[in-house]
Amino acid sequence: MRTETLTALAAQLPTPAYLFDLDAFEKRAALVRRCFGEKTGLCFSIKANPFLLGRLPDIFDKIEVCSPGELTVCERTGVDKKKIIFSGVNKTEEDVRRAAEDEVGTFTAESLLHVELIDREAQRRGTVFPVLLRVTDVKGGSQFGMEEAQVWDIIRRRSSYPGIRIVGIHYFTGTQKKKAKPILRELEYLEELLARVQDDLGFTVERVEYGTGLGVDYFDSDADALEEERLSSVGERIRALSEQVDLTVEMGRFFAAPCGYYLTKVIDVKSNYGVNYAIVDGGLNQLKYDGQLKGMLIPQIIHLKDRADCGETAPWTLCGSLCTTEDVLTRNIPLDDLKIGDTLVFCRTGAYSVTEGMAVFLSREMPVVSVWSEKEGLTVIREMLRSDVLNTPGLEPRAF
Repeated sequence: MRTETLTALAAQLPTPAYLFDLDAFEKRAALVRRCFGEKTGLCFSIKANPFLLGRLPDIFDKIEVCSPGELTVCERTGVDKKKIIFSGVNKTEEDVRRAAEDEVGTFTAESLLHVELIDREAQRRGTVFPVLLRVTDVKGGSQFGMEEAQVWDIIRRRSSYPGIRIVGIHYFTGTQKKKAKPILRELEYLEELLARVQDDLGFTVERVEYGTGLGVDYFDSDADALEEERLSSVGERIRALSEQVDLTVEMGRFFAAPCGYYLTKVIDVKSNYGVNYAIVDGGLNQLKYDGQLKGMLIPQIIHLKDRADCGETAPWTLCGSLCTTEDVLTRNIPLDDLKIGDTLVFCRTGAYSVTEGMAVFLSREMPVVSVWSEKEGLTVIREMLRSDVLNTPGLEPRAF
């Protein structure tokens, strides 16, 4: 987004605020599509940023939903429920029933319990649900998915579950992979897995949902070029796998991170023992970068002010509004003529910042959430929310 556009939008928003560039979001998705090919489906994992869901580009074939709350977002935004892959490590009978009522397109099963719950609900409805079995990380596993032996056993006994049709495999091992090597290794594993399932069990895997975990560069001035190079380095193998199986690539951070801006205003400035401190009206409860390291790394920050540069450039430590020494957003960033009332815009905050922070710590307000596109202009999709609900007049305690 051009600085002049950002300046004009900042003048219309109270701070703190999130601003998401829908054009940039769509551009990133189109870049992935070009690199991975038309045969590869694209799935947006909405945990990265559920606020983008109401304006999701048509280029996305699937939406990964991992909680009842995310399912509510889908219901309220009116997305095509057939696009939903209902995932998540914690599925209850109630969750499965609700997803079934929404007629989601696919369920994932991360345990035998999930298989049984989905099968039971399908039989109760007299239908059959398509299911992806999640395989855990073969390098040692985690709480996500099942080890191969368990998956093999479920496939062998698939006739025992008349309410489900096992359509494929779900595989995701982690995020922020900055090198191609682990992703290429995982793609090789998936190719080998498809062959073994066919040879050992006589079962054809129709679909694979694969999370690449492609990394995002938050603290590099050449981030876009680095990320595009990373994308290209795995593109050929992704396209090759899509020739063998109906492949969907699931990502959240890589799609959304570049489209976001976090706006916060300088409220106070001071110098303590030679260190310049600026206090802003936001804080780490609202701003989350992977690898932040207590503000030691500096992301791209745009300094907006209503005057020409007229002061000297000095190093500043930017701190939020929380009563903790942990609330340091960045240290020793050179800024020119920083003053109270200036707005600082933190870039590449389109993924997780809006969802991962300690939102209600110190009962601070929750920021405005807004979206912008060249065609539709600025739209506020959530006004600022107060988090001090316990002190809301007229709210009576609940008796049990």
